Amino acid sequence: MFDYLIVGAGFAGSVLAERLAVGSNKKVLICDRRPHIGGNAYDHYNDAGILVHKYGPHIFHTNSREVFEYLSRFTDWRSYQHRVLAHVDGQLVPIPINLDTINKLYGLNLTSFQVEEFFESVAEKKKQIKTSEDVVVNAVGRELYEKFFRNYTRKQWGLDPSELDASVTARVPTRTNRDARYFTDTYQAMPLHGFTRMFEKMLDHPNIKVMLNCDYREIEEEIPYSEMIYTGPVDSFFDYRYGKLPYRSLEFKHETHDAPVFQEAPVVNYPNEHLYTRITEFKYLTGQEHSKTSIVYEFPKGEGDPYYPVPRKENAEVYAKYKTLADATTGVHFVGRLATYKYYNMDQIVAQSLTTYAKLSGEKRTESTLRIADKRIIVPSSAAAKKVAAS
Repeated sequence: MFDYLIVGAGFAGSVLAERLAVGSNKKVLICDRRPHIGGNAYDHYNDAGILVHKYGPHIFHTNSREVFEYLSRFTDWRSYQHRVLAHVDGQLVPIPINLDTINKLYGLNLTSFQVEEFFESVAEKKKQIKTSEDVVVNAVGRELYEKFFRNYTRKQWGLDPSELDASVTARVPTRTNRDARYFTDTYQAMPLHGFTRMFEKMLDHPNIKVMLNCDYREIEEEIPYSEMIYTGPVDSFFDYRYGKLPYRSLEFKHETHDAPVFQEAPVVNYPNEHLYTRITEFKYLTGQEHSKTSIVYEFPKGEGDPYYPVPRKENAEVYAKYKTLADATTGVHFVGRLATYKYYNMDQIVAQSLTTYAKLSGEKRTESTLRIADKRIIVPSSAAAKKVAAS
């Protein structure tokens, strides 16, 4: 008899499995339809011995000390600050747009004060910010919107930015300084030995049993349990009663090249040419030393595994109906991106899961309860990086 059946072994399911098993001494069965744990954050060593992210790049960053210290129970960290270039007008320039982006793109030599005036001069101010297009043209004007955002968004979402909620492009800031980091969070680091190793340690407890290649519907009537934690698509759980919620999916094309470096940055965006949106080179992310290098191309799709809930008003209205059903379903707790039809970063999923555990256990969430004194962000030496490659 299990206290909890947890559907999905990604961040939401794994964090809750660990907390319930360790923090509340509950017996947990966690199942996943895939042949591995870790959800979309799963990484593995490919045939060349290079650590790659199977489902595209996953970059950990957070402003939450609580979340960072919780995950530090299961991994040491490699300091890493993400940088992205965009291929625009035949040049590679920083994205988010910053001072260097404008100077290189237009052959200028502006200062931070002058680039702020430049943005003001080209911006099309909107009285109301309703769509993703409004966000960008309000900040940097029509030309930069066309160069960097419009076609990229069309590829990624299958919709024009004018048809999408403002939240899509609001995630990408505009800067007047030379800060080329993609994120500015307090904690920016990568699990030293990869995400999968971190998940393995998280789920390594005698109270936790893991079943892979497993559809929960095949076992829910056979294996006794008290409550369910569901992290899959909410519309699927209710047999699409109100129709299928739309998602964007991705197709990944992995390649290994017989060269130590493939491109100038960890990620290069291609907003205006090619069917793919970006290329990621994994050794930048992992710090691994290897004579070869592995990359992945991302091709957005309308069908396939659900990755990104499509943020439109009509979709939110359909989800609201499913949420009403979910709230009325006793003994089942809906957690995570798919179960709540909202795009979350990894740290947000961890925080949501810790909040859910606090509700289930009656525990008061305080950062002091998760204080880990002996974990540090470290920058591996060459020897340490080679050790990562061999592990």
